[in-house]
Parts: sequence; C-alpha cells; structure tokens
Amino acid sequence: MANLPPSHYPDIGHLGEDLAAQWLQSTGWIILHRRFSSRWGEIDIIAQYDARIREAEERGENFSRSECLATLNSTQNLLLAFVEVKTRSSGSWDAGGRSAITPQKQVKISQTAGIFLAQYPEKADYYCRFDVAIVYCQRISKNLIGVAATHEALATSSAAGYKFKLQEYIPAAFDSLIDNG
Repeated sequence: MANLPPSHYPDIGHLGEDLAAQWLQSTGWIILHRRFSSRWGEIDIIAQYDARIREAEERGENFSRSECLATLNSTQNLLLAFVEVKTRSSGSWDAGGRSAITPQKQVKISQTAGIFLAQYPEKADYYCRFDVAIVYCQRISKNLIGVAATHEALATSSAAGYKFKLQEYIPAAFDSLIDNG
C-alpha cells in the first residue's frame, strides 16, 4: 500500500488548537489571535480574559462580542494568555508535549509575545502569562471494543477520524520574560 501525500492527512496540531480555543471560549476567554507569527516563532493562541465580564455573565447579564471588547477600557482585571498547545498521541516520547517546551522555546514564545504587545500597545499594561494546553489524540478505530479508563478530560471533540481530549491546561506554565511595566 502506497503512502498517501501529506496533504491527505489532517493537521492534528491545528485540530488540537481548535479544541483548546473552544474550551477557552467556553470558560469566558476571548480569542484575539490564532497562530500569531513573528520572526521569532508562533504563538498558537492569544486569549484575553476580563473578570468584570465573567462576573456580569454569572449574574445573568449577556454581552455581544463587540460589547465585551468595548468594556475593556481599563486594564484592571485584564489578563492576556499566550497559549502553547501540544497535541500528542498517547505514549509520546516527550511526556505529552511537556518536554518539547524547552527554555529555548520559552524564549521564542516570549519574544513573539513582545512583538504582539508592541503591535497592540493598548494591551501592554495587561497582566500577561504563558499557558500550556496538553491535548491527547487517538485515532478512532472502527473495531473499538472497549475504552481504557483515563483521567477526566477538560473537553473532548472528534474530527477527521480522531478523538481529541484537552487533558490538561497549565496556567502560568513558565515565568514571563516580558517586562510588564
């Protein structure tokens, strides 16, 4: 059997990022950018959280996306998360993607975050942190008879013949190298 061309296979990493972004949105985050690139590298997801909006939603008040963004005129209670998503199959060699976030990778993400903040100076006073989302994927087998017990996932999805589980979300996974003021 011949190998299919790479374009035939789904981009597992992008599907894992989709799951992480959907979960962030479901927990009150606004996704500002996906795959933000600079000469230093790429940040998978840049998300913003406003505690004031979340508190209003918990009181039953509803806001459109434009209303949410319009309320963000004060930097108090505002948070930016630069999220690195690692999507791996079970038994991966790099501890589910954790060991792939080397000190060198952290520097590249931090430098790219600095470029983002330079492009959006109105966000320069926000509290910034670097988060990591660990997503496991497994090919869905037509002959699946049983399911092994695993830790409860934060979110799950299925796409392109794979099942995805947002297994872990690590806030402030590494120290910020950006000077926030």
